[in-house]
Amino acid sequence: MSEFTHLDAAGHARMVDVSGKQVTARSATAEGLVRCPPAVVAALRGGEVPKGDVLAVARVAGIAAAKRTPELLPLAHVIGVHGVEVDLAVTDEGVSIAATVRAVDRTGVEMEALTAVSVAALAVVDMVKGLDKRVEIAGVRLVAKDGGRSGAWRR
Repeated sequence: MSEFTHLDAAGHARMVDVSGKQVTARSATAEGLVRCPPAVVAALRGGEVPKGDVLAVARVAGIAAAKRTPELLPLAHVIGVHGVEVDLAVTDEGVSIAATVRAVDRTGVEMEALTAVSVAALAVVDMVKGLDKRVEIAGVRLVAKDGGRSGAWRR
């Protein structure tokens, strides 16, 4: 890239003007992991977490977060998020999280997918931290995107 799109000629931050871009269907998928000690994994599998249904709370937190991304990231565009799927699974390592966000708009939804995974992971940590403070969030990353000028991309 020869220029930074989020900086003006004086080097000040700016929101990119996307008004001239085509409205297209767009989607993005991100993933992450909340690493948990074996005792926490056992509590998750046995439904024995004192705060309740960890996966349900994290799923709703991730969906809500995707819709609020522009409130958290100052240069993100307000877009019409048309669909959010947050999938969580308890594994031997902890809780794996994947989020896919879809929209029909002038800009992509990568940040919304990453935000959904990040906040879902934070919700898991919040729900299980009383069992063991060693839980940690790892590997939050974009794994796919479709639509827009750059087309499809896969990690």
